[in-house]
Amino acid sequence: MKIAVIGGGPGGLYFSILTKKAMPDCQINVYERNKADDSFGFGVVFSDETLGEFLSRDLKSYELIRSNFAYWDDIIIARDGQTVSIAGNGFCGCSRKILLQLLQQRCIEEGVNLHFEQSIENVNQFKDADIIVACDGITSNIRTQFAEDFGTKISLKKNRFVWLGSTKPLDAFTYFFRTTPHGVIVAHSYQYQPGMSTWIFECSDETWKKHGFEVTNEEDTIAKISEIFKEELDGHGLITNKSHWRQFPHVTNEKWYHNNIVLLGDAKATAHYSIGSGTKLAMDSAIGLSDAVIANPTNVQAAFEQYDKTRRNTVEMIQHAALVSLDWFENMDRNNQHPFYQFAFGCMTRAKKVTYENLRLRDKSFTDKVLKEFIENQIPNPKSHSSDSEQAKQIQYSVAAFTPFALREMTLSNRIVMSPMGQYSAENGLVNDWHLVHYGSRATGGVGLIIAEMTAVSKTGRITLGCAGIYTEEQIVKWKFITDFIHKNTHTKIGIQLGHSGRKGAAKKPWETEPIQNPWELISASPIAFNESFSTPKEMTLAAMDLVTTQFVQAAKNADEAGFDMIELQSHHGFLLASFLSPLTNIRTDEFGGSIENRLKFPLWVFNEMRKAFPKDKPMSVRISASDWVENGISEKDVLDIATAFKNAGADIINVSTGNTVANQKPQTGRMWQTPFSDLVRNTIHIPTITTGYIQDIDQINTIILNGRADLVSLGRPLLADANFVRNAQAYEQFETNDIPNQYKMGSSHLYPLKAAERKQVESMKIALKPKSNKKN
Repeated sequence: MKIAVIGGGPGGLYFSILTKKAMPDCQINVYERNKADDSFGFGVVFSDETLGEFLSRDLKSYELIRSNFAYWDDIIIARDGQTVSIAGNGFCGCSRKILLQLLQQRCIEEGVNLHFEQSIENVNQFKDADIIVACDGITSNIRTQFAEDFGTKISLKKNRFVWLGSTKPLDAFTYFFRTTPHGVIVAHSYQYQPGMSTWIFECSDETWKKHGFEVTNEEDTIAKISEIFKEELDGHGLITNKSHWRQFPHVTNEKWYHNNIVLLGDAKATAHYSIGSGTKLAMDSAIGLSDAVIANPTNVQAAFEQYDKTRRNTVEMIQHAALVSLDWFENMDRNNQHPFYQFAFGCMTRAKKVTYENLRLRDKSFTDKVLKEFIENQIPNPKSHSSDSEQAKQIQYSVAAFTPFALREMTLSNRIVMSPMGQYSAENGLVNDWHLVHYGSRATGGVGLIIAEMTAVSKTGRITLGCAGIYTEEQIVKWKFITDFIHKNTHTKIGIQLGHSGRKGAAKKPWETEPIQNPWELISASPIAFNESFSTPKEMTLAAMDLVTTQFVQAAKNADEAGFDMIELQSHHGFLLASFLSPLTNIRTDEFGGSIENRLKFPLWVFNEMRKAFPKDKPMSVRISASDWVENGISEKDVLDIATAFKNAGADIINVSTGNTVANQKPQTGRMWQTPFSDLVRNTIHIPTITTGYIQDIDQINTIILNGRADLVSLGRPLLADANFVRNAQAYEQFETNDIPNQYKMGSSHLYPLKAAERKQVESMKIALKPKSNKKN
C-alpha cells in the first residue's frame, strides 16, 4: 500500500508512525511545506488521559514526549489580584517544536519518508497513491479544492486571540483575567519547558477594537499587553512568532473522505483551545484512522467508513464541548460580575463535563470556598443572625439545591421545580384523582415548587380534549382540592401555568392515533399552520385579543381562588402568546407585528392585566422560548427585549425554554443544553430565572445554581420517572431536611444509609477510573 500524507504536523506524523509500525511493507511519504525545524506557536497541552492513550499505542513516542514535558496537577484562576488553585487536574505542556522533532525521529526510525519544503497545491502528483491523507491545516489546500464534496463549513467565532510566548516560569496552568476600562482580557498560560511558557491572550472584538490593537502589529500588541499584564509577567518579556490577532475558525466537514482522500487534523475539524489543544484532537484522530487502515489493508473505502463511524461521534462531542467552553469566554464581561469563587467555578465548569461533584473529588478545599461564598450571599446580614460557629456549621451542611429561595411573599424550601407537563387526563377540563396523585406524590416527595401543567383559560384554548382548564367554577373546586392537599401535608408551593394553545390546539393526545372529531377553529398571530396535521389558524382581530385577555384575567382570579401560590404565563413553544413573539409565526403588518416592540404588545397587554388581577403578594413567572432553532427566528436581542419588558411589567422570574415554535426546528440538545439561554437572561437582565432541559441529577442541579446560570432548576422526565427524586437526592447528599411528612419519616433510617453507601461506591469507582498520572518521578 502507498500512502501520501500531506502535512507534517503531529497528526500526520503520528498516523504515519502507527501505520508503518503495524504495516512495515506499507510505503508512507510525508510532505511538509515548512522546514524540519520550523514551528509556529509555542507549546501544546495533553491530559493524563491522552498521555495514557499514547502509552498504549507507541511506547517509544510516549517516552520521548514524557521526557520532554512540563507536568502540573493544578489549575490556577486569577482575577485582578485574587487567586485560587484547583488541584487534581493532571496536564502536561510540551514544546510544539520539540514534539515535532520527536515524532519526526520516530518516523525515521520506522522507515517513513519525510519530505520538507514541499508545498502541495493539488493531488495530481499522487495518482499512484492508495490513500492521500490531507492534514495540511486549517486552511487546507486539498480540502478547499474538494470543499463541496467534503461539505466543508467554516465559521469565525467572535473573540479575538493572539498566541505569544514568555520566559515567565509557571507552576500550573493559569488563567489570568484582567479587567480593563474596555473589557476583560484573559491569558491562557502554561509552561511547556524550563524557562518558556505559552500565553494566549483573548478578548471580545469590542474590547480588542477599543484598545486599538492591530492584527499584524506585533510590536504594538506586546507593548499594550505587557502593560496590562505587567503584574502577571513579573518583569519577563513576551515573545512573538508570527503572532497575529485572529478569530478562531470552527471547521466541520459533512464527509471526511472523498475518493481516496481522507481528512485529518485541523483540515477535518477544529476545537477551541480552551478545552485542550487541537494537537490532542489531531493525534486522537490519527489513532482512529490508523486503526481503520490497519483493519482494512485491502479495502480503502471500508477503512474510511470505519474511521468515520468510530471517530465522528467523539469528534463532534469534543467540538460541541469546545463551543460551549468558548461561549463562556465570549461572555467573559457578563461572567465577570459574579463573586470571585463563583466566577472561578463557572470557568472550571464552563464546558458542562466538569461538575461540582467532579471538582469536589479533585479538590474539596476549592468547592468548599465556592459553597461558602454562595451561602454567605444567600444570608442577609449573616453576622446579625448567627454566630461564626453557627455559620460554619450552616455552610458545612449546606447543599446549593436545598437552599431556600423567595419570590415576593412565597419562599421555596429548595431550588428544585417540577416542570408543567401535560397529563392529558382531564375530562371536560376537570382535573381528577390522577392529578391528585400525580401532584400530591411529587409534593410529599419534597419538590420545592410544582408548576401545574398548562391549564387552558378557555374551552378552545386547550391543546387536546384531555387538557385541564380553569374557566368554570367546577374546575376551580377540583383544583382547590389538590392545592389544599399539598398545603396541608407538605412544604411544597404550587403554581399553575395559564395558557392558550393558539395554532397548536385541537390536537390528539400523544398516545392517540386518530385526530379528534369536531376540532374547533384555531387562532394565532398570523394564519400559518404549525404543520400539515393542523388546520390554518385565523389571524386574531382586536376583538379576539380583547376576549382572550379577559379570559386570561379571569383565569388569574380563578387561580387565586383555587389556592395557587404563583402563576406562570405560557409564552413559549409556539402557543398563542408565543406566536406573537417570534418573527416566524408573526407576519402581521399592523401595530402587533414587525418590530419586537410591536410583537410584544399583545403578550404584555395580557400580562399587565393579569398582574393587576392577581394578588400583589403572589409572584408571577413568564415562560419564554429563547431560540426557535431555525434561521431568521427569534434573535438574542429579541430575547433580551422580551425578558426586559416582562421584568419591567412586574414579572418576578423568567422560565427560559427554547424551541417548538416551528416544526422544522433543529435543536442542539445535550446535557443541561438550555442553561446558556437562562444564563443570558439572568445575568444580562438581572432577573431570577428557571432553567430546564436534560438535567438529570442533583450534581448537575448544584452545578447550575453555583455557577450562576439559574436560580431554580426545573425537572420534567426525571420527576415523571421518580416522584421521590428530591428525597433520594437529599439522602444522597446526607442533607437533613425537616419537610418529610410524619407518615414517611421512618423511611429515612433505611434510605439515608443506602444512598450513602451507593455514593461511596460511585465515588470510589470515579477515583479508580481516573487516568493514571504521567508525572515523572
